[in-house]
Amino acid sequence: MTTFVVAAQPEMYYGDTSRIGRPFSKDPHVIRFDGRYLMYTSAPPAETGDNDMQGWGIGVAESTDLINWQKIADVPPEGELEAKGICAPCALVVNDTVHLFYQTYGNWRNDAICHAWSTDGIHFTRNTTNPIFHPNGEWTSGRAIDAEVYLFNNQYYLYFATRDPDMRTQMMGVAVSPLDGDFKRESWTQKCDKPILAPQFPWEGLCTEGASIIQKDDWLYLFYAGAYNNKPQQVGVARSRDGLTWEKLSNKPFLTNGDPGTWNSSESGHPHIFEDQDGKTYLFFQGNNDNGNTWYISKVEIGWNNSGPYLK
Repeated sequence: MTTFVVAAQPEMYYGDTSRIGRPFSKDPHVIRFDGRYLMYTSAPPAETGDNDMQGWGIGVAESTDLINWQKIADVPPEGELEAKGICAPCALVVNDTVHLFYQTYGNWRNDAICHAWSTDGIHFTRNTTNPIFHPNGEWTSGRAIDAEVYLFNNQYYLYFATRDPDMRTQMMGVAVSPLDGDFKRESWTQKCDKPILAPQFPWEGLCTEGASIIQKDDWLYLFYAGAYNNKPQQVGVARSRDGLTWEKLSNKPFLTNGDPGTWNSSESGHPHIFEDQDGKTYLFFQGNNDNGNTWYISKVEIGWNNSGPYLK
């Protein structure tokens, strides 16, 4: 029997054990839907011994208090396009429908963004035009991952991570769609011919990814992950007035990995900013202290002042 030794736990400490027998949940995205909270996460493939990372799916957990979560479902890969796996979910509620944006996984530079929809938040129907987006231009390899879709200025903004043509550096771009585009492939127009956010500071290493957006007054705030997994990955913040041109708020991370011996000493990464019905905002993120053998999801409350967000 395997024993997991963990440091002092935060109030929220979620790791799904149903797929590989140890806690492993990544890339959180939280919504409020149908009277409860739903959290979508990347769920790992069953271990086959060759560690090929194929077969990723999306896990669904529910909660009534944003602290205690229970796994209720999986969204498995479907069809030839998704055969090697799907992950990194983003959920958007429009009226009575949950729209799920996610990436194919395991196809390297050919991975792209897909879309599906659901009226119960659990069973999803695929968009017939999948994949709905991949970037173009000499600045990018054509890969698109880590979708974040946000309603702003009467259109939908799709933020994505991609890599340079050498597949070495991870950076971000953006596309837009009209409200009546049904999120179909033909509705998206790329709005950049270079990265809108790229590694710049030492702590970011070779990676900026995992965008999560919230609007406060006239500003959009983008929470992002800097550095690849366990390098350590940490969370930064940028802001924009138009959704296209971004400035980073600091040359230091907003949310750091933990000190040695803490539950998130290996990283605090892949953020999701969530605003509840009462106006409180929470930053969900992934972390671990064993270089990725396990992955947990936790949250911290975020406050706001004239300078932007701060950790409460």
